[in-house]
Amino acid sequence: MRVHYLQHVPFEGLGCIQDYLQTEDHTITGTHFYASTELPPLDDIDLLVVLGGPMSVNDIGEYPWLTTEKQYIRKVIKSGKPTLGICLGAQLIASALGANVFPNAVKEIGWYPIRATRSAKSSSFSFPEHIEVFHWHGETFSLPTKAVLLAESDGCRNQAFQLGDNVIALQFHLETTPDTAREIVANCRDELVPGKYIQTEEDILSAPQERYRKVNTLMCSILEYLCKNSG
Repeated sequence: MRVHYLQHVPFEGLGCIQDYLQTEDHTITGTHFYASTELPPLDDIDLLVVLGGPMSVNDIGEYPWLTTEKQYIRKVIKSGKPTLGICLGAQLIASALGANVFPNAVKEIGWYPIRATRSAKSSSFSFPEHIEVFHWHGETFSLPTKAVLLAESDGCRNQAFQLGDNVIALQFHLETTPDTAREIVANCRDELVPGKYIQTEEDILSAPQERYRKVNTLMCSILEYLCKNSG
Protein backbone atom coordinates (compact mmCIF):
# COMPACT_ATOMS: atom_id res chain seq x y z
CA MET A 1 0.00 0.00 0.00
CA ARG A 2 1.17 3.52 -0.83
CA VAL A 3 0.71 5.87 2.13
CA HIS A 4 1.30 9.61 1.77
CA TYR A 5 1.47 11.96 4.74
CA LEU A 6 1.20 15.74 5.02
CA GLN A 7 3.55 17.27 7.61
CA HIS A 8 3.39 20.90 8.72
CA VAL A 9 6.36 21.38 11.07
CA PRO A 10 9.54 19.33 11.58
CA PHE A 11 8.68 18.44 15.18
CA GLU A 12 5.27 16.84 14.55
CA GLY A 13 5.97 13.73 12.54
CA LEU A 14 4.54 10.25 12.15
CA GLY A 15 5.54 8.88 15.54
CA CYS A 16 4.35 5.28 15.93
CA ILE A 17 2.57 5.47 12.57
CA GLN A 18 5.91 5.12 10.82
CA ASP A 19 6.77 2.00 12.80
CA TYR A 20 3.42 0.42 11.92
CA LEU A 21 3.66 1.22 8.22
CA GLN A 22 7.23 -0.08 7.98
CA THR A 23 6.32 -3.26 9.83
CA GLU A 24 3.47 -3.85 7.38
CA ASP A 25 5.83 -3.12 4.46
CA HIS A 26 3.81 -0.19 3.12
CA THR A 27 5.41 2.44 0.88
CA ILE A 28 5.70 5.79 2.69
CA THR A 29 6.01 9.21 1.01
CA GLY A 30 5.43 12.67 2.43
CA THR A 31 4.90 16.34 1.69
CA HIS A 32 6.66 18.67 4.15
CA PHE A 33 4.85 21.98 3.75
CA TYR A 34 7.54 23.90 5.63
CA ALA A 35 9.93 22.99 2.78
CA SER A 36 7.82 22.16 -0.30
CA THR A 37 4.18 22.20 -1.42
CA GLU A 38 4.55 19.44 -4.01
CA LEU A 39 1.71 16.93 -3.78
CA PRO A 40 1.46 13.55 -5.53
CA PRO A 41 -1.24 12.71 -8.10
CA LEU A 42 -4.21 10.98 -6.50
CA ASP A 43 -3.50 7.85 -8.51
CA ASP A 44 -0.14 7.53 -6.73
CA ILE A 45 -1.54 7.13 -3.20
CA ASP A 46 -3.83 4.65 -1.45
CA LEU A 47 -4.13 6.31 1.97
CA LEU A 48 -3.59 9.89 3.18
CA VAL A 49 -2.42 10.86 6.69
CA VAL A 50 -2.69 14.54 7.67
CA LEU A 51 -0.52 15.38 10.68
CA GLY A 52 -0.65 18.09 13.34
CA GLY A 53 0.94 21.50 13.69
CA PRO A 54 0.82 24.68 15.78
CA MET A 55 -0.80 26.86 13.13
CA SER A 56 -4.53 27.37 12.66
CA VAL A 57 -6.55 26.17 9.69
CA ASN A 58 -7.58 29.82 9.42
CA ASP A 59 -4.01 31.20 9.13
CA ILE A 60 -4.17 31.32 5.33
CA GLY A 61 -2.54 34.76 5.17
CA GLU A 62 0.58 33.45 6.90
CA TYR A 63 0.45 29.97 5.36
CA PRO A 64 -1.14 30.30 1.89
CA TRP A 65 -0.46 26.62 1.15
CA LEU A 66 -3.28 25.76 3.56
CA THR A 67 -5.74 26.53 0.76
CA THR A 68 -3.95 24.13 -1.60
CA GLU A 69 -3.76 21.50 1.13
CA LYS A 70 -7.49 21.67 1.89
CA GLN A 71 -8.32 21.38 -1.80
CA TYR A 72 -6.12 18.30 -2.03
CA ILE A 73 -7.68 16.72 1.06
CA ARG A 74 -11.14 17.33 -0.37
CA LYS A 75 -10.18 15.62 -3.64
CA VAL A 76 -8.67 12.63 -1.82
CA ILE A 77 -11.82 12.15 0.27
CA LYS A 78 -14.09 12.64 -2.73
CA SER A 79 -12.13 9.93 -4.57
CA GLY A 80 -12.99 7.48 -1.79
CA LYS A 81 -9.43 6.97 -0.57
CA PRO A 82 -9.01 6.40 3.19
CA THR A 83 -7.94 9.52 5.04
CA LEU A 84 -6.71 10.02 8.61
CA GLY A 85 -6.39 13.41 10.31
CA ILE A 86 -4.56 14.14 13.56
CA CYS A 87 -5.10 17.35 15.57
CA LEU A 88 -4.55 20.12 12.96
CA GLY A 89 -5.05 17.37 10.39
CA ALA A 90 -8.51 16.63 11.81
CA GLN A 91 -9.34 20.33 11.69
CA LEU A 92 -8.12 20.53 8.08
CA ILE A 93 -10.38 17.62 7.12
CA ALA A 94 -13.33 19.28 8.85
CA SER A 95 -12.63 22.60 7.12
CA ALA A 96 -12.09 20.94 3.74
CA LEU A 97 -15.55 19.38 4.11
CA GLY A 98 -17.25 22.69 4.91
CA ALA A 99 -17.25 22.63 8.72
CA ASN A 100 -16.02 25.47 10.93
CA VAL A 101 -12.78 25.55 12.92
CA PHE A 102 -12.72 27.94 15.87
CA PRO A 103 -11.15 28.47 19.32
CA ASN A 104 -12.19 25.92 21.91
CA ALA A 105 -13.45 27.23 25.26
CA VAL A 106 -10.20 26.03 26.85
CA LYS A 107 -6.86 24.75 25.63
CA GLU A 108 -6.13 21.07 26.19
CA ILE A 109 -2.46 20.25 26.60
CA GLY A 110 -1.32 17.03 28.20
CA TRP A 111 -2.79 13.66 29.07
CA TYR A 112 -6.56 13.74 29.62
CA PRO A 113 -9.30 11.11 29.20
CA ILE A 114 -11.76 10.97 26.35
CA ARG A 115 -14.88 8.82 26.11
CA ALA A 116 -16.86 7.32 23.26
CA THR A 117 -20.15 9.03 22.42
CA ARG A 118 -23.48 7.28 22.05
CA SER A 119 -23.35 7.96 18.32
CA ALA A 120 -20.01 6.11 18.09
CA LYS A 121 -21.94 2.85 18.35
CA SER A 122 -23.31 3.50 14.85
CA SER A 123 -19.86 3.85 13.27
CA SER A 124 -18.08 1.03 11.49
CA PHE A 125 -14.93 1.51 13.60
CA SER A 126 -15.25 0.34 17.20
CA PHE A 127 -13.98 3.21 19.37
CA PRO A 128 -13.06 2.40 23.00
CA GLU A 129 -15.37 3.51 25.79
CA HIS A 130 -12.62 5.33 27.68
CA ILE A 131 -8.94 6.05 27.06
CA GLU A 132 -6.42 8.63 28.27
CA VAL A 133 -4.79 10.37 25.30
CA PHE A 134 -2.29 13.11 24.54
CA HIS A 135 -3.75 16.51 23.66
CA TRP A 136 -2.17 19.70 22.33
CA HIS A 137 -4.76 22.03 20.83
CA GLY A 138 -6.51 25.34 21.37
CA GLU A 139 -9.06 25.07 18.57
CA THR A 140 -11.82 22.65 17.69
CA PHE A 141 -14.21 21.93 14.84
CA SER A 142 -17.88 21.58 14.09
CA LEU A 143 -18.90 18.31 12.47
CA PRO A 144 -19.05 17.99 8.69
CA THR A 145 -22.39 16.94 7.21
CA LYS A 146 -23.12 13.24 7.84
CA ALA A 147 -20.09 12.82 10.11
CA VAL A 148 -20.49 10.65 13.22
CA LEU A 149 -19.04 12.01 16.48
CA LEU A 150 -16.83 9.28 17.95
CA ALA A 151 -15.39 10.84 21.10
CA GLU A 152 -15.69 13.72 23.54
CA SER A 153 -13.98 15.00 26.68
CA ASP A 154 -14.78 17.30 29.58
CA GLY A 155 -12.70 20.02 27.95
CA CYS A 156 -13.89 19.64 24.37
CA ARG A 157 -17.14 18.36 22.93
CA ASN A 158 -15.91 17.29 19.47
CA GLN A 159 -12.81 15.12 19.85
CA ALA A 160 -13.08 12.72 16.91
CA PHE A 161 -15.37 11.93 14.01
CA GLN A 162 -15.83 9.38 11.27
CA LEU A 163 -17.28 10.07 7.84
CA GLY A 164 -18.45 7.01 5.95
CA ASP A 165 -16.08 4.08 6.23
CA ASN A 166 -12.93 5.81 4.98
CA VAL A 167 -12.40 9.03 6.94
CA ILE A 168 -11.36 9.28 10.60
CA ALA A 169 -10.37 12.57 12.24
CA LEU A 170 -8.79 12.74 15.70
CA GLN A 171 -8.27 15.99 17.60
CA PHE A 172 -5.76 14.24 19.88
CA HIS A 173 -2.46 12.44 19.32
CA LEU A 174 -2.48 8.64 19.33
CA GLU A 175 0.79 8.54 17.40
CA THR A 176 2.71 10.05 20.32
CA THR A 177 5.85 8.34 21.59
CA PRO A 178 8.15 9.51 24.41
CA ASP A 179 10.45 11.02 21.77
CA THR A 180 7.70 12.93 19.94
CA ALA A 181 6.26 14.16 23.25
CA ARG A 182 9.67 15.59 24.15
CA GLU A 183 9.92 17.24 20.72
CA ILE A 184 6.60 19.03 20.90
CA VAL A 185 7.29 20.17 24.48
CA ALA A 186 10.71 21.50 23.45
CA ASN A 187 9.22 23.48 20.56
CA CYS A 188 5.96 24.65 22.17
CA ARG A 189 6.99 25.09 25.80
CA ASP A 190 5.68 28.67 25.85
CA GLU A 191 2.12 27.30 25.72
CA LEU A 192 2.50 25.52 29.05
CA VAL A 193 0.86 28.23 31.14
CA PRO A 194 -1.49 27.51 34.06
CA GLY A 195 -4.88 26.33 32.84
CA LYS A 196 -7.66 23.94 33.78
CA TYR A 197 -6.63 21.44 31.10
CA ILE A 198 -2.95 22.30 30.73
CA GLN A 199 -0.44 20.03 32.41
CA THR A 200 3.09 20.93 33.41
CA GLU A 201 6.07 19.77 31.39
CA GLU A 202 6.95 17.35 34.17
CA ASP A 203 3.47 15.80 34.19
CA ILE A 204 3.44 15.44 30.41
CA LEU A 205 6.85 13.80 30.14
CA SER A 206 6.43 11.52 33.16
CA ALA A 207 3.60 9.55 31.55
CA PRO A 208 4.13 5.80 32.08
CA GLN A 209 5.13 3.60 29.18
CA GLU A 210 1.82 1.73 29.45
CA ARG A 211 -0.06 4.90 28.51
CA TYR A 212 1.95 5.21 25.30
CA ARG A 213 1.37 1.54 24.58
CA LYS A 214 -2.40 1.96 24.83
CA VAL A 215 -2.63 5.00 22.55
CA ASN A 216 -0.22 3.49 20.02
CA THR A 217 -2.23 0.27 19.96
CA LEU A 218 -5.39 2.23 19.20
CA MET A 219 -3.54 4.17 16.51
CA CYS A 220 -2.45 0.92 14.87
CA SER A 221 -6.02 -0.43 15.04
CA ILE A 222 -7.28 2.66 13.21
CA LEU A 223 -4.58 2.32 10.57
CA GLU A 224 -5.36 -1.36 10.10
CA TYR A 225 -9.04 -0.50 9.70
CA LEU A 226 -8.33 2.22 7.11
CA CYS A 227 -5.85 0.06 5.21
CA LYS A 228 -8.47 -2.67 4.87
CA ASN A 229 -10.84 -0.11 3.36
CA SER A 230 -8.35 1.06 0.75
CA GLY A 231 -9.32 -1.54 -1.80
